Amino acid sequence: MPIKIQDSLPAQAILENENIFVMTEFRAMHQDIRPLNVLILNLMPTKEVTETQLLRKLSNSPLQVNIELLQTASYTPTHVDSTHLDSFYTTFDKVKARKFDGMIITGAPLEHVAYEDVAYWDELCTIMKWSESHVHCTYYLCWGAFAAFYYFYGLMHEFYDEKLSGIYKHRVLKPTSPLFRGFDDEFYAPHSREIYITKEQILSVPELELMAESDEAGVTIVKTVDSRKFFVTCHAEYDSDTLANEYKRDIDKGIAPNIPKNYFPDDDPSKAPVVNWRSTGQLLYTNWLNYYVYQSTPYDVESIGDH
Repeated sequence: MPIKIQDSLPAQAILENENIFVMTEFRAMHQDIRPLNVLILNLMPTKEVTETQLLRKLSNSPLQVNIELLQTASYTPTHVDSTHLDSFYTTFDKVKARKFDGMIITGAPLEHVAYEDVAYWDELCTIMKWSESHVHCTYYLCWGAFAAFYYFYGLMHEFYDEKLSGIYKHRVLKPTSPLFRGFDDEFYAPHSREIYITKEQILSVPELELMAESDEAGVTIVKTVDSRKFFVTCHAEYDSDTLANEYKRDIDKGIAPNIPKNYFPDDDPSKAPVVNWRSTGQLLYTNWLNYYVYQSTPYDVESIGDH
C-alpha cells in the first residue's frame, strides 16, 4: 500500500525517485477504491495444491481481492474430483464478457507435448488473446510462460539434457523496479522443469525486458516494457515439500530422477528441506499485485483495454 504524506513534503521527490509510491493528501481525498478482480486459470493437475499455494501469496495484503478460478472447457482433467471443479471453477464462456484487473495462468506438465497438440491449445490461445483487451496485467507461470512466449512472440523453448530441479540463486537485473521492492540483490527460488528459453531469445524481442536470471537456471523473470505481461519460470510459491513430493513421485514412476539441487540438507532425501525462498515468493506476488495491478489498473474496470 502507498504511504500518505502532506502535500509538497520535500521527501516526496526523493521517495518517488526511489520508486516508492507515495500519495499526497489531495490524491488520497479524491481516491476511489474498489476490490481487485483476479482470475486464475489453473492448468495444473494438482489443482487444490496449486490453488492453495497461489492464494497464500495473494492473500498477504491489505487489498481486498476477489479471486475466481478458471478451468478449460475443451479438456476435463482426470486428476481432480469433478465435484471440486463444479463447485469452485468457472469456464471461459462465463467470464469472457467481463474485465479483470489481474490474471494468473499456471504451468502444466506438458513440456514434451507440442503446443499445437495440447488438448486445450486453441482455447488457451483464445484466452491469452482475450487477456490483452480484458485483463490489465497477466502473470504467466512456468509452462504458462513458455506457452505465452511461443504464442505472442514465436519463441520456441529448448530442452535441458536432464530435468532442472532444485533451489537456485538468481540476480536481480532491475533493482529499482517495484517488482523487486524488498528483495536482496540475489535471491533463491525453486525450479522444476525440462525446458528453457535463452537470454538471446528474450533480448531479440524489443517488447520484452529481462528482469532476473540465474547462472544455472537461466532466464527467470521477464516482463513486457508496458508491464502488462509477466513471465516467471521459477516457482517462488512452492511449499517446503513440493520438490520432495515431485522427487518421490518420479521415483515411484521408475524414472530415477536426480536429487533436487541445493534442496535436501547434505543431499539427503531423508532430511527435511530448509526453506530459503519463502520471503521471495511473498514479495514477488505481493509486489506484482500491488504495483502492477492495484496501483495502475483503472478504477472503472470496464475501461481496461481502452488504450
